[in-house]
Amino acid sequence: MTPISLASGYGNFAVPEVALAAASHALTDAQQHHAPLSVSPAAGLPVLREALAERYRQRGAAGVGAGQVVVTAGAKTGLFALLSELLQPGDEVLLPTPNWFGFFELVRRAGGTLRTLPLPAAGNYALTPDTLRAALTPATRLLIISNPNNPSGRVYSHAEWMDLLAVTAEFPQLWVLSDEIYEGISFGQAPVPTLLALPDPGQRHVVVSGFSKSLALAGWGVGCLVAPPALAEAVAARLFATGVPVPVPAQLAALAATRHADEIGAGLCAQLAPNRQLLLDALADLPGAPASAVPEGTYYVFADFTRFLATELPAAEASAQLVQRLAAAGVEVVDGATCGAPGFVRLSYAVEEAPLREAVTRLRQVLLGN
Repeated sequence: MTPISLASGYGNFAVPEVALAAASHALTDAQQHHAPLSVSPAAGLPVLREALAERYRQRGAAGVGAGQVVVTAGAKTGLFALLSELLQPGDEVLLPTPNWFGFFELVRRAGGTLRTLPLPAAGNYALTPDTLRAALTPATRLLIISNPNNPSGRVYSHAEWMDLLAVTAEFPQLWVLSDEIYEGISFGQAPVPTLLALPDPGQRHVVVSGFSKSLALAGWGVGCLVAPPALAEAVAARLFATGVPVPVPAQLAALAATRHADEIGAGLCAQLAPNRQLLLDALADLPGAPASAVPEGTYYVFADFTRFLATELPAAEASAQLVQRLAAAGVEVVDGATCGAPGFVRLSYAVEEAPLREAVTRLRQVLLGN
């Protein structure tokens, strides 16, 4: 039996032609002139930084300038550099869950203490101002929100952000980080809002993003962050001291993708839509399927399989057992316990249709004991 992976965080997207052409031109030019590739400044090519700033200005962040943008070797590198600059021993990071499992280790390695804030699926993972206010303490240095959320696909609206920021403004020591790497994969009626377009009187808002999800550049190793100028400069200095700049051909590919971001994102959503509906329909057809909000963003469905867990085991152990059973049947998934929600599984539909249909059949057989 050939395993089918619905666990990967990368989609099955073709590299955009404009990005391939831009990178190829840089390589061909070096070959034709028998010259080395040029080396980028640590913070990234000025033309890419300006294009990214312009992209955020088009999305409503009128004050963003190129000096606030840092190009990083993938979003994870940018996150770690940022966390390392912000956190001191004992600083607390508040993470509403479910959320991307990578934050746990990144915060630990940066010297912070991560505290989760579990949000219920029954409430569509709403984070209310009262819930947030009760969770924040004087030791909380950073609040992380993923928008759209990985794994749930939840998108926080402009109005929801405004309500939450009214609370964070009460804590002058608090930074707010928005992970927006999936912002172009959205099926809602309104575009995903960027934190950068919202009021930031204390200059404590930061956005981290990348090109592997919404712009189909998985494997190219390009990310970015946008921060207040002093913090952006500190992150760039850290990256200069600890690594190398993103290769120029990859940055030029990212530049081309940035200039065609709306077109690329629309194409990806059109490609994903049939599989999205296929998976949602299949999950709704399972016995006892709970009523739940349809995920607006990302290319995941965070399926509630708590009703299929072994009741004699602790939740995390039972969740792992279920994931192992699915793997034995040839379906690889992400255990929701790693995201703070045992009994849920993250299923990607950014795969070919035929394997997805087969995976759904296998999944149903395991869950129903057929």
